[in-house]
Amino acid sequence: MRKTNVSHLVDHFNMTILSGDEGLGREITVTDLSRPGLQLAGYYSYFAEERIQLFGLTEINFFQTLTPEERLERMNFLMQGQVPCFCVTRNQMVPEEMIDVSNRLGVPVLQSPLATTTLVGKVTNFLENRLAPTTTIHGVLTDIYGVGVLIMGSSGIGKSEAALELVKRGHRLVADDAVEIKQTQGGQLSGSAPELIQHLLEIRGVGIINIMTMFGAGAVRNVKNIEMVVQLELWEPHKMYERLGLDEETLKIMDTEIPIITVPVRPGRNLAVIIEVAAMNFRLKRMGYNAAMHFTRKQSNAILEDADSDL
Repeated sequence: MRKTNVSHLVDHFNMTILSGDEGLGREITVTDLSRPGLQLAGYYSYFAEERIQLFGLTEINFFQTLTPEERLERMNFLMQGQVPCFCVTRNQMVPEEMIDVSNRLGVPVLQSPLATTTLVGKVTNFLENRLAPTTTIHGVLTDIYGVGVLIMGSSGIGKSEAALELVKRGHRLVADDAVEIKQTQGGQLSGSAPELIQHLLEIRGVGIINIMTMFGAGAVRNVKNIEMVVQLELWEPHKMYERLGLDEETLKIMDTEIPIITVPVRPGRNLAVIIEVAAMNFRLKRMGYNAAMHFTRKQSNAILEDADSDL
């Protein structure tokens, strides 16, 4: 499980630290936020202490209606355990009881000028990106007609050369050699290149080339969702390869299943064109048209018509 801490949140959103700066190293392990309205009212049966606690106009105004003793009691309860921090929206001032307990227990109280709903969206997106499970896969990630295609295969089989031809045909390079993949909570895989090799492509015999410098900014992309995988492998004469495209295989990357097709490689095959067509065919399937299914239905109908004519 990935983690981040409160100091990263403060730096990213330029928040003001009101108190509890000793706790800036507290870990944040979940993307969910909590607005502790019920706990402020005295309901203690359930409290998600692992979440960031958010105080908007409603929470602050209600808190002000409590007696000083009740405020102290509520804050002692809310700031127990592993609570990462408290975020106060709209630059609202907070009661002294919150500041005192925060400094005593080392729980940061942060202040933001953003509205509550705006801050919730921004912080959730930030945490999903920081806490998303990640892995690195050897391959090339390209954007072909809006489809994120991950090209995989053994070293030297021609992945980078195919990617170069795809760039020349107007498509975009995302990452070569090492693809960093993040999995969002919805199961979507997002791929990017490590900063060190961003926009670079290695061609054996030529060396490293900078795609953005050579072909322009329109030839590269920093991040792309992965929607299909093309596996390149050396042609084996006795192996049965898919001819119609009816059987769809998937590859599991982390917890997500991605459609995968295997393309045999041998002299004379234009890999870039094949991969390009595979991406277009994937788009057609997503739009509801499956050429293989259409062909089999026509074939079945033709067989039935021939059978009827013989009777």
